Amino acid sequence: MKEKVIPIRHSGRASAPAPRYDGGKLADTLGRPLRDLRISVTDRCTFRCTYCMPRAVFDADYQFLPHAAILSFEEIARLAGVFVGLGVKKIRLTGGEPLLRKGVPRLVAMLAPLGTDLTLTTNGSTLVKHARELKAAGLKRITVSLDSLDEATFRAMNDADFPVAKVLEGIRAAGDAGLAPVKINMVVQRGVNDHQMLDAAAHWRGTGHVLRFIEFMDVGSTNGWRMDDVIPSAEIVRRIGERFPLEPVDASYAGEVAERWRYQDGGGEIGVISSVTQAFCPGCNRLRLSTDGSLYTCLFAQQGHDLKSLLRGGASDDQLRDAIAAVWRAREDRYSEIRTAKTARERKVEMSYIGG
Repeated sequence: MKEKVIPIRHSGRASAPAPRYDGGKLADTLGRPLRDLRISVTDRCTFRCTYCMPRAVFDADYQFLPHAAILSFEEIARLAGVFVGLGVKKIRLTGGEPLLRKGVPRLVAMLAPLGTDLTLTTNGSTLVKHARELKAAGLKRITVSLDSLDEATFRAMNDADFPVAKVLEGIRAAGDAGLAPVKINMVVQRGVNDHQMLDAAAHWRGTGHVLRFIEFMDVGSTNGWRMDDVIPSAEIVRRIGERFPLEPVDASYAGEVAERWRYQDGGGEIGVISSVTQAFCPGCNRLRLSTDGSLYTCLFAQQGHDLKSLLRGGASDDQLRDAIAAVWRAREDRYSEIRTAKTARERKVEMSYIGG
């Protein structure tokens, strides 16, 4: 019998109340401030991308979270307000595929008054239907995952027989709705789609959108990650720059994970996200809230911190604030700096559960 892969979360055992937050500077054990929050609104997805939700594991028999187990929009909005009070400046809605969750524009409208940089990451499969409503609800920006413009390669990578053209339609719809510039994320794997990087760069140059190349990462425990399959970001920049000369651009803000490069001829810019070969742990300022209300301090975490039990157990906003502050102040994660062949094989939370 195939072993079921389950998200990792705290057992829910009782623990002592968190110390009261004193209102002072909120920093973790390495001095990193809290700035970004990623909220996964569903663990389901229309795709079965091999590096995220391989079909051999997430098949027809896989049991996703029941509706009663996931946070309601009201619970998400309440927690988001507490996070903003602790210094969060940016909120990104993720999944799974967030647009599979019915009514996501309503959630956007509930979060927009918090005044953060409110964004969403999607595979683009239903973006045509939702782009204008998302913008009207208050979404600021959008990121679309698109790993190849080649039809055969893209269908093989998404393993859902989904065509490139429909994702491109979604990107156009997002731009037309005012969610531009759209960021396009391309996870690069050696021997899979790295030979198509130049085609992608050529396609998005001059469009006003920003293509970002992401190193293939050992997220979760099911994607068959090997270091040999990683294309280092330095190689990506070199290969793109040989065709279209590039120059570095300063980060937009402290802790930005994408290293920015612009075309010297004014054709726009690209980004590279180098979690494997150029770890950005020293500046990481993110927390991740899972679909069912667990708080994760790292993309490569092995366990989370249960906030849902506090929420549904009658905790006040102050008690939620104290719990979150205590988690952040105890945080010491720097997985990408200490990654080894052994840690890469360890069981970690799946990306579809906490978002990328």
